[in-house]
Amino acid sequence: MSKKVIVFNGSPRKNGNTSRLIDMFVKGAEESGNNVSRFNLQNMNIHGCLGCCKGGADKNSPCVQKDDMEKIYPEYEKADVVVFASPMYYWSITGQLKCAIDRLFAVAETNADYSNPKKDCCLLMAAEGDTEDNFEPVKHYYEALLRHLGWNDKGIVYAGGNMAIGDIEGKKELEYAYTLGKSI
Repeated sequence: MSKKVIVFNGSPRKNGNTSRLIDMFVKGAEESGNNVSRFNLQNMNIHGCLGCCKGGADKNSPCVQKDDMEKIYPEYEKADVVVFASPMYYWSITGQLKCAIDRLFAVAETNADYSNPKKDCCLLMAAEGDTEDNFEPVKHYYEALLRHLGWNDKGIVYAGGNMAIGDIEGKKELEYAYTLGKSI
């Protein structure tokens, strides 16, 4: 059964290592018959959450801020699978990705009990460091986020040892991303 997949690319680099992970994931997902929407957050006008708790009045436009999240909300609502992709910046996801994640709260506000739509989720991450300890803060954030949202983890690809654009070429993590996409 085909699924709708939305990819949040939090990388500021147009053709960086995170983008290559996404390319391979998307290739696998599409080969399996899934429909994929990809949002390159760096190129979008997305403002930080105001914490106003005034969203949710309009399911089609849930946030009081009117920016490029308006392009994301309809695809997010329809998605079965959400993919968060980011390079590691200071032992976390990028600000671009965090900003978009925060803004998803407006969708939860459309429900009286602030429940989030149930989704499956994946994480793709490129980083310079290549140890389990290096990825621990992101792993903790990702697992806590999914636990609180009530989402299901479908897989993680951590690709360490990548600093310069192109460092990821020829590495096994590209195949892991492809296989993960194929399994969706």
